[in-house]
Amino acid sequence: MGDAVSFPELLALPFLQRALLAGALTGALGGVLGSFAVLRQLSFFSDALGHSALLGISLGVALGLNPTLVLIPFAVLFALLVNHLVERSQLPTDALLNIIYSSSLAIAVVALSLLPGYQGGLQQLLFGDILGVDGLDLLLVTLLLLGVGTYLWATRSSQILLSLDESLALSRGVEAQRQRLLFVVVLAVVVAVSIKAVGVLLISAFVVIPACAARLVSRHFGGYVLLAAALGSGGAVVGVLASAFLNLPSGPCVVIVQLLGFLLALAAGRRLQGRAA
Repeated sequence: MGDAVSFPELLALPFLQRALLAGALTGALGGVLGSFAVLRQLSFFSDALGHSALLGISLGVALGLNPTLVLIPFAVLFALLVNHLVERSQLPTDALLNIIYSSSLAIAVVALSLLPGYQGGLQQLLFGDILGVDGLDLLLVTLLLLGVGTYLWATRSSQILLSLDESLALSRGVEAQRQRLLFVVVLAVVVAVSIKAVGVLLISAFVVIPACAARLVSRHFGGYVLLAAALGSGGAVVGVLASAFLNLPSGPCVVIVQLLGFLLALAAGRRLQGRAA
């Protein structure tokens, strides 16, 4: 595409404009929620949600409904079930989540292969198709970003305390279990809405990489969250543009750009530590 179309012509393409906007919004969402999820050690939880999303998609295809609209309630119920199992099981959390996400992924792949009316590509579901987002997808992501921002701002004191020191949060009267459950539900909805653009296998990278990069160079919580959102959003925009010019898969390109951002943050973080010492 890059050899035949100039940069202004490329930016004038409606599908690319939608992809850039979707990438910016989805990247910001992933960065904001990831900044809290990383501190609460919920990174693997988001990975399990992403893999299980394929099971929700197969359910939507089987029912003949919009997979995204089916995926939202499915992801919320799945997240609540997983959270219940994690709290009640005596098994290590990472082992339990590994069992859940690998088995749900296997069931979903088999179910999709058995659906006679299924015309979609498995690779598209696994790695996303941000160039294929439509107006409804953009509306959902925009509303979700506004909703998540409002929720986090309204509960910012509780969220910060729970992320930094749960014992201190409990001593200050924070309802830790209720807030944790609400956060898990919000995380599940974000994963469900982002799957079409990002894909099942790459959704955890959207949540984890920008947050980890921001953590390396941030010294204040507010700056950490904003930087994670900026890195997630900026990485998505650059990745989509690079994929359009080079005619490469969009989702993996975005993750590679985010990885480069993480490596730069790693180098910058070491320099900052060296100066502080």
